[in-house]
Amino acid sequence: MSAPRVTATRLSPDSALHAQMQRGDFLDCYSVASDMPPRAAAEIITAFPGWAQLLVKLRALITAPFGLSQDGPEADDKLGPFPVERETGQEVIVGFNDKHLDFRVSVRSEGGTVSLATWVHTHNIGGRIYLATIMPFHILIARNALARVARAPHPV
Repeated sequence: MSAPRVTATRLSPDSALHAQMQRGDFLDCYSVASDMPPRAAAEIITAFPGWAQLLVKLRALITAPFGLSQDGPEADDKLGPFPVERETGQEVIVGFNDKHLDFRVSVRSEGGTVSLATWVHTHNIGGRIYLATIMPFHILIARNALARVARAPHPV
C-alpha cells in the first residue's frame, strides 16, 4: 500500500477561518484525498499517535513555567484538547486564545478532499518564538494526521 499523498494547498475561500485572518498572521493548509465527513476526520486528527503525545507532554513541561494553557479551556464540545468553535456539514473549526497567541484549526471536507488548516495570530515575542520553535513539529503532525485520515476505513 502506497503512502497517501498529502499536499500543501490553499484554504478554501469558503472557509469560515478566513474571518480570523489579520495582516501578518500565519496560515497553512494541507489536504489529502478522502470523502470522510469533517467531524470524523477531526476525531482522527486529534487522536494523536504516541510519538505526538510525547511531544505534547514535552511542550507542557517546557511551557508550564510561562503559564500557557495545557489542556485548553473547558467546553461542552471538544475534539481532543480543543474546544469546537464552529461546525457545519463541510467544516469543523476548533481552537482557543491564549496569552501568547490565538489559534484555530479547520478541518474541511469537500469534493473528495479533506483539508487541515491552521491559523495563528501571535500576541507578542513569546508567541512568535513559540510558533517558530514548534513549526517543524506542527508540519510533521499535520501531514501525519491527514495520512491517517486517508488510511482510515470509511463507512459504506
